Amino acid sequence: MKTGRVLCLSIFAVLQVFLFIGDAAPVSRPQKYLVYVGTYTEPQSTSKGIYAYRFDAGSGELTALGLAAEATNPSFVAVHPNRRFLYAVNEVGNYKGPNSGGVSAFAIDAATGKLTFLNEVASRGADPCYITVDKTGKYVLVANYTGGSVAVFPIQADGRLGEASAFVQHTGHGTNPERQEGPHAHSIDLSPDNRFAMVDDLGLDELLVYRFDAAKGALAPNDPPFARLDAGSGPRHFALRPDGKFAYVVSEMKGTVTVFATDAGTGTLHSLQTISTLPKEFSGAIEDAEVEVHPSGKFLYASNRGDSNSIAVYAIDADKGTLTLVEIAPTQGKTPRNFAIDPTGAWLLAENQESNNIVVFRIDPKTGRLTPTGKVVEVGAPVCVRFVAAE
Repeated sequence: MKTGRVLCLSIFAVLQVFLFIGDAAPVSRPQKYLVYVGTYTEPQSTSKGIYAYRFDAGSGELTALGLAAEATNPSFVAVHPNRRFLYAVNEVGNYKGPNSGGVSAFAIDAATGKLTFLNEVASRGADPCYITVDKTGKYVLVANYTGGSVAVFPIQADGRLGEASAFVQHTGHGTNPERQEGPHAHSIDLSPDNRFAMVDDLGLDELLVYRFDAAKGALAPNDPPFARLDAGSGPRHFALRPDGKFAYVVSEMKGTVTVFATDAGTGTLHSLQTISTLPKEFSGAIEDAEVEVHPSGKFLYASNRGDSNSIAVYAIDADKGTLTLVEIAPTQGKTPRNFAIDPTGAWLLAENQESNNIVVFRIDPKTGRLTPTGKVVEVGAPVCVRFVAAE
């Protein structure tokens, strides 16, 4: 199993999302959510596909609903803005022939959590590891890790996927001959205004920026086309502050988060800070994974796999966007490949791939610190988290 892959859990609101007041404290009214957990089904996994849960944001309780849909390596999922459809990558390299993975579309049954398979298309590159839906709900964007490419697929009125409207093959390599022998697109996501698509390429040590044409589903290199990160750092994922002014890139191979100021008009990125996700005295294996900004914009979280098995918590400077370390919290499991913060900002769900569990943490609204609640659910090789408001 490649270390440059991602796992994904997807959470859907069944009631309204909490509003934030004052010090980012959530309104106390309980909320109910559907939770979809993407997993690795191979090799050597007990998982069969995508699993459904219910989550109570009042108590932090996570309750299993069972297998929502069988799928092969649905390691990252995304939800349509209308909450009727879910899309998953199939992280393989041999989908209907060599050198391509798959992308699957499902219809959501909000009452039962079950997913109905709609169709699937080739991802145009091996081992797709990240997927997102654009703000208009017209396109799915996918990053192919081993293929070192990105692709855009149109969404039809019934939720099915069409053939690719855009495809970009990255070229080049990094300084690490084992991990960076070629391009490895690891994530793709959009700016708040939907005008720019940004791609972390672990193999190139670059955060690439594309202009996104939502009318045609097209990608064009921005000017400049990328921001460079430290050699051998291996950028994996990025997160934007809710106001879009700052981007935060977690680098898998160096165990760092790099802060960029973003220009909303031009899509240009300016590096401001690089900070470690690990203690100064740490000497074990480094393998960072996920990064996410708290809904309040006040805190940032980054997960450490390797020998640390922890989540680094930072306070975000409101004006400068820079980070100050608050704590490094153990995830109560092994290999926290992914985590997600619920829409209320009160809870963090950490997915520990190798210990096959999801651990629920309470978030302190004033400090951002994490406290384990003791609530743990078992699932084979769990994966990624998304929140969507319900009607």
